[in-house]
Amino acid sequence: MHRLHLLGLLLLLSALVACAPAAPREPLVDLAATRLAATPTPAVTATAFATRPPYPPGTLVDYTAQTGDTLPALAARFNTTETEIRAANPILPERVTTLPPGLPMKIPIYYRPLWGNPYPILPDSLFINGPAQQGFDPVAFVDAQPGWFKSYTAYLGGQNRRGGEIVAHIAKNYSLSPRLLLALLEYQTGALSRPDQPADLGPYPLGYRDTRYPGLAQQLTWAANTLNNGYYGWRNGTLISLDLLDGREETIDPWQNAASAALHYYFARVLGGEAYDRAIGPDGLAATYRTLFGDPWEEVQPHLPGSLEQPALRFPFAPGKRWSFTGGPHTAWGTGDPLAALDFAPPAVVGGCRPSEEWATAVADGVIARVDTASVVLDLDGDGDERTGWTIYYLHLAQDSLPALGARLKAGDPIGRPSCEGGTATGTHVHIARRYNGEWIPADGPLAFNLEGWVAVNGSVPYEGYLVQRGQRIRACLCSDRASQVESRP
Repeated sequence: MHRLHLLGLLLLLSALVACAPAAPREPLVDLAATRLAATPTPAVTATAFATRPPYPPGTLVDYTAQTGDTLPALAARFNTTETEIRAANPILPERVTTLPPGLPMKIPIYYRPLWGNPYPILPDSLFINGPAQQGFDPVAFVDAQPGWFKSYTAYLGGQNRRGGEIVAHIAKNYSLSPRLLLALLEYQTGALSRPDQPADLGPYPLGYRDTRYPGLAQQLTWAANTLNNGYYGWRNGTLISLDLLDGREETIDPWQNAASAALHYYFARVLGGEAYDRAIGPDGLAATYRTLFGDPWEEVQPHLPGSLEQPALRFPFAPGKRWSFTGGPHTAWGTGDPLAALDFAPPAVVGGCRPSEEWATAVADGVIARVDTASVVLDLDGDGDERTGWTIYYLHLAQDSLPALGARLKAGDPIGRPSCEGGTATGTHVHIARRYNGEWIPADGPLAFNLEGWVAVNGSVPYEGYLVQRGQRIRACLCSDRASQVESRP
């Protein structure tokens, strides 16, 4: 197995540097037995406070690339620059999207105070609703437990749902692991193990006291949104530190993985003091997860490969047509990160909820893997499972225009009429977002949304932004002027 591990890592590294100048290679080592790539300092322990030293500025520390890592995010987390990281790792090619999981690196670190607990809670592949969730039925699992949650009902997503159906609905929309959501419910409420619902459960059972989120189903919806905010904030390098409820500040340990950082972010909003410290340590949520589903670190399978590339995608409207670019990078589902979606609208209906005779179209060949309220998922690998491979999520399509589940489409085929149906919309349009193996892919960044050579760029706030190509720039605007329109090539 040791030789197989090394062989796989060498193949990944070879793919990454295929177009790079020849450079001396660092020896590859088997890192399967460790979760964190620590520097030659006393071992990091699972305590409430980090044991890492106050490094002198620019100290080169050891780091092992984790699934989904990118150079901009690493630079932000280690308080350094991409230029300095490249200088310390000359093997890296000029263009690199995701780094190969397991790649040994040297990173110059510039110390920040108040580092948090480095204990790794959950691998990233078990955070998202990806390949690792295949074969898991949250409804059947909940029904087999002795807890009160299997009989709990709530109105969610336009219908009454029970127990595991609530979890399945939220997991599907946010693309979050249903196992993680169930572990949270059990850890915070005993929903799976206690036969009787606690009398003191109250309107805010997960601890987030906001009148917009009363009841367990709405609280779990908020939790899913918050977890995604933390996960993708860590992924893109915008989440660095936390303000805890007890007044403490925490700089998230830069060696942490995205899933563990997201759980720090979540618990920082509902727990303080010893309760927070326990939740993010080995006796907190991690212990509950192990009890329910086994050791999450036993067989970690990275779900994002190194040097991930987007397949060729067309605009989501017919060749030769000109539509308005009405929404720059913004949330894929919910609010906040991930800013993975773009919006387009036929010019004649921009700024109002009016029926359109135009059709949104398939951006690539694929099969319809899900048909839901005013939405579909186009699965590009054709296996019909939206948890694997590249998928495109479409929202705000007229319900009476949707294709059938399992329909096979070619790029440019009609996929639905743009509308205001399905969630909040200020005008008739289509909303599209990408996922790979269940993970939302931000519209801007090292793996930016690319439609016929037009690449998305963030604006100063969500929904603003641009499409750029060879010095040309189209701005997102809720208007129908020429400057916001783009034409799909024939």
